[in-house]
Amino acid sequence: MSVSSDDRARILAAKKRISAMRGVYLHAAIFAVVMIGLLGLNLYTGGALWAIWPLAGWGLGVAAHALAVFGRMPKAVSNWENRKLRELTERR
Repeated sequence: MSVSSDDRARILAAKKRISAMRGVYLHAAIFAVVMIGLLGLNLYTGGALWAIWPLAGWGLGVAAHALAVFGRMPKAVSNWENRKLRELTERR
């Protein structure tokens, strides 16, 4: 059974999407583990609640990562990606 080039392209795109999704999940899991540790350390040592700053900063990073993978992408970015894909595949 042969696979058409369109099917191969769809499979490759699906694999890229799955890899990107896995990256977000891994990023969120590492974020959660580290933040629990930092909050625990902060509460154990007492004093000012400093752990909120890395939580806020890194949390924005995780949110941006998730938005880039799952959220809506601006049309200009999508068009650029499609142009680059065509350009690179036509060169080979």
